Amino acid sequence: MEFGLFLNGYLPGPAAHDTESEHTMLMRELQYPVHADKFNWKYVWIGEHHGLTEYSHMSAPETVFGYIAAQTERIHMGSAIMNLSPVVNHPVRNAERVAMLDHITEGRYEWGTGRGAGSHEVATFGIMDTSETKAMWDEAAPEILRMFEQKDYSFEGQYFKVPTPHNILPKPYGTGHPPMWVACGNPATFAKAGNLGIGAIAFNFEPIMNLKGRIDSYKEAAAECTEPIGQFQNDNVMMTNAVVCLEDRDRAREIAISSGRGYLNTMVTMYHDTMPKMEGAVTWPGRPNGIADESTLDWAIEAGYLLCGNPDEVNEQIARYQDVGTDQLVFGIPNEGFQHEEVLEMIEVFGSQVIPNFDTDPEHSTTRMRAAAKPKYPTFAGDLPEFEMPEVIPENALIPLS
Repeated sequence: MEFGLFLNGYLPGPAAHDTESEHTMLMRELQYPVHADKFNWKYVWIGEHHGLTEYSHMSAPETVFGYIAAQTERIHMGSAIMNLSPVVNHPVRNAERVAMLDHITEGRYEWGTGRGAGSHEVATFGIMDTSETKAMWDEAAPEILRMFEQKDYSFEGQYFKVPTPHNILPKPYGTGHPPMWVACGNPATFAKAGNLGIGAIAFNFEPIMNLKGRIDSYKEAAAECTEPIGQFQNDNVMMTNAVVCLEDRDRAREIAISSGRGYLNTMVTMYHDTMPKMEGAVTWPGRPNGIADESTLDWAIEAGYLLCGNPDEVNEQIARYQDVGTDQLVFGIPNEGFQHEEVLEMIEVFGSQVIPNFDTDPEHSTTRMRAAAKPKYPTFAGDLPEFEMPEVIPENALIPLS
């Protein structure tokens, strides 16, 4: 089982309307993956949302991947998610960004995709019928993958067009293309991801043990995948959860029952209106449920809502998560109640005292899978017209004409 961090630009309360606070939050969040790179963490996923005040002020993660890549050596950076709806991001622009990130990170970019997070967000771009975004994803995803390979790409579709042949540049770096993922919710979507040969991203807000059926649906479909949508199969399920792991057990538990825990969930219920509302869920600005006391905390840990305690306790708790079938376990940070320095401590403590017990492979699973990539399309879709080659190019060209 591999491990990662999830950053979302979460800025609760009045700070969401203060530009200095917004700046402080963003710069702090960028510190976390740089720190994590030193302590065995393999992935950082960065959300992308639009117009979701307090919940997420991270609207352009592609602009920060270069910042992180320049200061790290090992950690992979994933978009969570890149919206493939053409009205939000034209597929050509998506292809260009993905390939460029592949170069800038030198093969450490993970291409997480999806359809957006509820009606309020996609309405920012004039999408008033959220059901249509499924068909948009289905049209755009395979075409972006074709753009990675062909030098005379053209397309006439329902949602976007490239009417004349174009070479979409740059092409991905090295072998294959960045590992592809898709945000999943219900069992059918998990099965679809497995059937397409792409990784499943699950942003769950329930006990992780409840997700076994959905993971099983994915794994059953993945086992039958003979023709992945991309050049290789990314057989991975990534699940999000919460962790409060510090050397000081009492402080970890104090954070877990601190006032305001669960505030993020009230915003999830408000903004993610296309997801089924969980029984008992509170919608913002309702008072968060939180964790009332020590006995409730013990119950929540046992139920799989979160990991909490010192490293020894968390090592015992996390062993059960492997039984669910999770390939990658990712934690949203900063967790509510943490101070900034405590987040850095958690990253170091969990990374050095927990991760080595569960992830003993120095290579990223997606790197190993990508090494098996095989092209799916001919370099040119059509016959080349007659044309003349230049007789002279600059002397410092990386490859001469001859």
